[in-house]
Amino acid sequence: MYRSRAKTSAQPLQTKQAKAPQKNAVRDVNIPENQTIEYPIRINRYLSLKNYCTRRKADVLIESGKVFINHKRASLGDKVEETDVVEVNLPRDFAPETRTYYAYNKPVGVVTNLPQAGEKSIINITKFPKKVFPIGRLDKDSRGLIILTDDGRITDKLLNPKYIHSKEYIVRVHKTIGETFIERVGSGIKLDDGYMTKSCEIEQLDDQHFRIVLTEGKKRQIRRMCLALGYEVLDLMRIRIMNIELGELREGQYREIKGDALTELLKSLSMVNPTE
Repeated sequence: MYRSRAKTSAQPLQTKQAKAPQKNAVRDVNIPENQTIEYPIRINRYLSLKNYCTRRKADVLIESGKVFINHKRASLGDKVEETDVVEVNLPRDFAPETRTYYAYNKPVGVVTNLPQAGEKSIINITKFPKKVFPIGRLDKDSRGLIILTDDGRITDKLLNPKYIHSKEYIVRVHKTIGETFIERVGSGIKLDDGYMTKSCEIEQLDDQHFRIVLTEGKKRQIRRMCLALGYEVLDLMRIRIMNIELGELREGQYREIKGDALTELLKSLSMVNPTE
């Protein structure tokens, strides 16, 4: 039996006479401490956010009478309050969700998704063993690392600006750069819409190349930062997302993310390794 208290930041109100958990109850040890949930919340979404299973699988468990809210059998559409106690009786044939993650080297000229007339997307030009989708985007004129997966749980955790995740790029501009350029970009640049970028790690590699690490993801941010200083980007390659590196992947190729690399990635996203 899986057992979870809906309130994770503090224990729900109880009296000293409250019943002790059943011996076969399993406490939800996978809830990240920084997880925020807006209550009330639908029971299937609740189980999904707790990394227990997908919404679809939660619906199956609910329909089969395996899910309980405050010791009463849950129904589809039921909502969970912050102080509710949620329990799931695991069926014998229950299997953990299997999810797939790929690191892909996107070529220049390929769009991440939603191709317009005459354009090609990653999914158009590459056959993957499983149906996956890209997390985030990489401009048509840019190349390099992008993560594809069938795990919708990580989308918000990887893209939402409230989470700070590093992404590393190698950039070539059309004219010589120097200390002034490096210092100004590193300390923050006011973009054309008035937004002031955060300070960042940047290193000059040669007269026209630099390496930069961002923890925010404004649209075409690096190109706009350079343009604000009178520089045009000729080549932009993303080489790392968090702990996942592009490595030796050739353009148009992919590799599966698994093992220690996957465990570290999911842990950084406050997720659980789906194989555990």
